[in-house]
Amino acid sequence: MNSTQPLPKHAGLNRNVKLFVTLLLAIVCLTSSASAQTAKKNKASANRAAKQYTIEQFMDTVRVNGSSFSPDEKSILFSSNKTGIFNAYTVPVAGGAPKQLTNSTKESTFAVSYLPTDTRVIYTYDRGGNENSHLYVMEKDGKERDLTPGEKTKANFLGWSHDRTSFFFSTNERDARYFDIYEMTVADFKRTLLYQDSTGYGFGDISKDKKFIAFTKANTTSDTDIYLYNVATKEMKHLTPHTGEVAYSPASFSPDSRHLYSLTNEGGEFSHVARYDLATGKSEVVEKYPWDVMYTYFSRHGKYRVVGVNEDARTKIKIYDHATGKPIALPKLPEGDITAVNISPSEKLMAFYFNGDRSPSNLHVYDFASKKVTRLTDTLNTEINPADLVEAEVVRYKSFDGMEVPALLYKPHGASASNKMPALVEVHGGPGGQSRKGYSSLMQYLANKGYVILRVNNRGSSGYGKTFFAADDGKHGREPLWDCIEAKKYLASLGYVDEQKIGIIGGSYGGYMVLAALAFKPEEFAAGVDIFGVSNWVRTLESIPPYWESFRKALYKEIGDPKTDLENLRATSPLFHADKIRKPLIVLQGANDPRVIKPESDEIVEAVKKNNGIVEYIVFDNEGHGFTKKANEIRAYKAIHDFLDRHLKGKSLGS
Repeated sequence: MNSTQPLPKHAGLNRNVKLFVTLLLAIVCLTSSASAQTAKKNKASANRAAKQYTIEQFMDTVRVNGSSFSPDEKSILFSSNKTGIFNAYTVPVAGGAPKQLTNSTKESTFAVSYLPTDTRVIYTYDRGGNENSHLYVMEKDGKERDLTPGEKTKANFLGWSHDRTSFFFSTNERDARYFDIYEMTVADFKRTLLYQDSTGYGFGDISKDKKFIAFTKANTTSDTDIYLYNVATKEMKHLTPHTGEVAYSPASFSPDSRHLYSLTNEGGEFSHVARYDLATGKSEVVEKYPWDVMYTYFSRHGKYRVVGVNEDARTKIKIYDHATGKPIALPKLPEGDITAVNISPSEKLMAFYFNGDRSPSNLHVYDFASKKVTRLTDTLNTEINPADLVEAEVVRYKSFDGMEVPALLYKPHGASASNKMPALVEVHGGPGGQSRKGYSSLMQYLANKGYVILRVNNRGSSGYGKTFFAADDGKHGREPLWDCIEAKKYLASLGYVDEQKIGIIGGSYGGYMVLAALAFKPEEFAAGVDIFGVSNWVRTLESIPPYWESFRKALYKEIGDPKTDLENLRATSPLFHADKIRKPLIVLQGANDPRVIKPESDEIVEAVKKNNGIVEYIVFDNEGHGFTKKANEIRAYKAIHDFLDRHLKGKSLGS
């Protein structure tokens, strides 16, 4: 989970709830109804043969993320795995070759920010994927300084003060369960405690005048509250008393520190932007859409307000002139999504990423005055022709009870009624994650090798309203799984899928769904690919990282409490039903995974072997909950492809 940040549940509400419950580095994406243009593309794809590429060629594509402007705004700091592992890089705003700043060959290192007054940089990394990440600063002489030491300490960068002389961060060094909030001055790197947590609040934002801190508190995965802390008086005020299950999440204080902007689904299915007046205590609706608002925030001086909307598994960015409320025209780009907008401190430039299904994320910069867009990275391997890749189509199908389930369909070039291909149902992590449009090297690799893929947003997924989101609560191993069974039926109805050769694949919670499918519906899928998936809910819920304390109760409400729901948790845990698993299975596991610990995979593999099942097992000694190193991704994805070729494309499909 180091290199990919999962999407929030109820948009920004997700960030502190099912987002945290998200037990997966998702390898998925999805969308909705077919447009005439997409249909035309798909029809054309059936008539052309795509060149096939090796996994090494696919993984030679570079992953990039993050952005921070240098003090003179002539360079941007970002992260890249060009060397095979993530490191911090800088690139000129005018364009040019990126320069590598950190040179780690062991730990994936992620850029955080330039310091406001010079070329020193802050970055973060953990040890082998254990998620105990620290904040480091690279001094001018290139030496590294650990700002948050401690063997079991986990630290989070929370942002800069308005005057840029200090930054805020949180750490659980005092108590592994809770994150205290500090301010650290740039001049001497001395810290001051702002808030000591003993309740389990989730951080939201700090006002520009430093007088207030906004927090969220999870009651359940669908019911959250906002609390406001007065730094001077140490008073904690509950801003959102309510009845029923309503999600509230702090988004951003206004530039003048008079209002708190928040996200809430109060009074409707989707989250909207609301504004709370700190002086009067009155709230008002700012803007609504027929989709979840994922986030809203301001540029440094408040000239612009940025909004991200989760529109049918795509990110739609809106930028407003805060003074006038008028929308700002965004740069015209090809098909794809603008994401991760970062407006420079001077508010003259905007860094952002742009990606599509056939185009991995690339860093760009936009000049508001000249309207000029400059692309700063070129991440797709030049050996790969984008025309050989697949555009994901957003589709919907009816599940067993009539509920409409959204999904993303990848149809390989050349698939037709006369050339039927094997297929995969792919399940995202979560349980409250979402498969979204955008580039996925694994999905494109498998589609390029002739596998139809349906990335399912089963009930409980984010982005489709609070009723759909809560529809899986207490039902794991049953209704959400049945949505995946119906997904298989949908694939079989397409006419170009070999209905006898449909497998299931997923990571984390998606990996659990793979194991559940093979154990509870053993005749449905021809093979399963489990990537660090839960096999025993009892143990997983008892062994969650201590820093998940803030949403432990919400997680128990979603899945079950091991103290009171033991019978049900055993009934829905594949490990206790492994004797039913007869179809071929491959399991991949990070040795240092703190979320789904290694015994989860060890024991399911042993149980399947004990019952003479077909199972392959690969452990990655230097990974945690997800892949952050190219060599491991190559090894994992090639193993998955080889396994599927043997058991889906091959004649032997298991007993």
